[in-house]
Amino acid sequence: MAQFKAKSPVVQVNGETVLSIVDGMGAFKSMAITILSDCGIKNPTPGQWYPQQAWLDAFKIISDKIGKATLTKIGNKIPENAKFPPTIDNIEKALSSIDIAYHMNHKGGEIGHYNYHKVSDKSAKLVCDNPYPCEFDRGIIEAMAKKFRPPTSLPRILHDDKAPCRKDGAESCTYHVEW
Repeated sequence: MAQFKAKSPVVQVNGETVLSIVDGMGAFKSMAITILSDCGIKNPTPGQWYPQQAWLDAFKIISDKIGKATLTKIGNKIPENAKFPPTIDNIEKALSSIDIAYHMNHKGGEIGHYNYHKVSDKSAKLVCDNPYPCEFDRGIIEAMAKKFRPPTSLPRILHDDKAPCRKDGAESCTYHVEW
């Protein structure tokens, strides 16, 4: 699934999730609102649904004009804004719940996945086959790993540069998480 391109024109994302762009841009919230509006998402509201492609168009503008680091910051805000299962109480459940939450916050067609694979007691791999930019996915994974990390660890999230990457037109990106 290529970055910034919805698999289906009927897929929608909820307002809670869309508002992550506004929160993730910090002091530049008014710019975020303008970008969303220019992409057809005017006054995003929790409980409402918006075209995924319009949201992806906003990501593309942010990536091109503001920078990829902002996409990571937006991803960091997803756990604060989007709906997640309530039973998360450790890092493994947190990482494996990203796909569940992803599907809770989108509707209307095929959207891809965040596939969790346990590697060891202190590591996992996530294969992200969705239309979002790499940096955004990294931000989500980073936020969930840090929020639910064991008290004595500091998680490391690494993009697997040897695996296929959506930046290069591949269907997925792979991340390794260690804690």
